[in-house]
Amino acid sequence: MNIENKTTKKEELHTIIKKYQQYLRLEKSLSSNTYEAYMCDLDKLLTFLMIEKIDLLDVTMEDLETFLAGLRDIGIHPRSQARILSGIKSFFNFLIMSNRIEIDPSELIEGPKIGIKLPEVLAISEIDAIIAAVDCSKNEGQRNRAILETLYSCGLRVSELTNLKLSDLYLDEEFIKVTGKGSKQRLVPISPRAIKEIKLYMMDRNMGRIKPEYEDFLFLARWGKNISRIQVFQLIKDLAKKAGVNKNISPHTFRHSFATHLLEGGANLRVIQCMLGHESVVTTEIYTHIDKSMLRSEIIEHHPRSIKNRLEKRKQTS
Repeated sequence: MNIENKTTKKEELHTIIKKYQQYLRLEKSLSSNTYEAYMCDLDKLLTFLMIEKIDLLDVTMEDLETFLAGLRDIGIHPRSQARILSGIKSFFNFLIMSNRIEIDPSELIEGPKIGIKLPEVLAISEIDAIIAAVDCSKNEGQRNRAILETLYSCGLRVSELTNLKLSDLYLDEEFIKVTGKGSKQRLVPISPRAIKEIKLYMMDRNMGRIKPEYEDFLFLARWGKNISRIQVFQLIKDLAKKAGVNKNISPHTFRHSFATHLLEGGANLRVIQCMLGHESVVTTEIYTHIDKSMLRSEIIEHHPRSIKNRLEKRKQTS
């Protein structure tokens, strides 16, 4: 496609969006909150289409199913999935009425089953309270802070955390290498807060007992081997109780909260899938076009820890 055609399509898309906004405000008379929700959900779809290089007016039912499968993949609650689908159906209905398309690709798509139970989501304040409940006067205190910050900063599975190695850390570049299911490796950005906690923990780690063949593991138990999944589960449950967080949580709760907070902050669905190490149930090799700079920018812009870090730096310089 030449530059002229790209410009034309961009202008056409801009016109369609403007008319749809007018339709929602004037003809549908939506409340401001509902209007904003519809536009936010549409933006997620448009970003997905842009990355997949799919023209808006050429969208098929299979394309929309791939998009919705991505929502399920990262654990978005069925009620939120249903709301997003409702917004998408509204948009394509508008395209039909305005004679932009002849067939509605969303017409036959069914909503999710609302009864599906998904993991709890922790509020940022609850995550802070759990981390604050760590007693750093104890030998494992700083290690535990580093574990929790890494779980939340990187959205790791508990097995990925317990097997994380020193040779997987690229802290100067603010990335870690994660080995996930099927021994597949991925690069995940890590927040400055997590990096700080890891570096503080390293001073304690290097003074402790380390058994042969475990020298490269990052998070160690007191007997010198890498910490176990059961230990991480128990650690989180104990700290949640101590912090007064009355939810049934586990290490996966931090992973689910990581994905939810990023999506709520406006991060791209495909990028979140990439950082979680998920693969779409509909397509394969969907992450090959996402580079490290894109991953990093999504974390910097949308992860609560990175946002907080930027605000703290501004305060220091003002």
